[in-house]
Amino acid sequence: MTTNGKLDGTVALVTGASSGIGAATAHALAAEGATVVAAARRKDRLDELVAAIGEEGGSAVAVEADVTSGDAAKALVDGTAADHGRLDVVVNNAGVMLNGPIEGAPLDEWERMVDLNVKGLLYVAHAALPHLLRAAAGDPRGVADLVNISSVAGRVARNGSGVYNLTKHGVGAFSESLRQEVTERHVRVALIEPGAVATELATHMRQEIQDGFAKRFAGKEILEATDIAETIAFVVTRPRRMAVNEVLIRPTQQQA
Repeated sequence: MTTNGKLDGTVALVTGASSGIGAATAHALAAEGATVVAAARRKDRLDELVAAIGEEGGSAVAVEADVTSGDAAKALVDGTAADHGRLDVVVNNAGVMLNGPIEGAPLDEWERMVDLNVKGLLYVAHAALPHLLRAAAGDPRGVADLVNISSVAGRVARNGSGVYNLTKHGVGAFSESLRQEVTERHVRVALIEPGAVATELATHMRQEIQDGFAKRFAGKEILEATDIAETIAFVVTRPRRMAVNEVLIRPTQQQA
């Protein structure tokens, strides 16, 4: 791995790092020189990720954590800052998509989405903010980054994804409010809104919903996780004077 040094001397925390966008983002930020703390529930997958980053010449550690627990999220964030002396970049990526009709929906699916997509993101952001403000006030960059992963579902409401839409619209509203609150102190808040990406996300849905999703995108070339990771790396490596606040990324063939 050859680093251009844009994140040298920094520490980045990526949640939901055991697969997909999170894993790809861990690779991308390590390639930029950051020490990456990769967090998720599947420790075995994290260990494989960290080993791969190490083989590429990067620096990463694996931390098993379930951010749907406020105490666990705070321990993850504070532990990262304590172990590595700082926290410069947080990528709030952990999330779940359990689409389906609202009528007759299993309530546990709604609870899982709210717990992870909303409450987990809030817990991490709340714990991270003091550390990010501290990093932004000093060397090496004089700026810090919080990146919240939303979705095109945070822009466009669709039949069959009501509660997922709700969670992602909420992420967008929270991100913009926080951005206004901290931007003058050089903490940048970015919202990334991917369209269809080839990850495990769709496999969490009930089989009949998966089938409909597959039919919707049949014959279309969808995004790769690396497409989103490269975008995140671009956002957090901009010069201090520049903030990329929101990026909507769709496959070329995706209409909505």
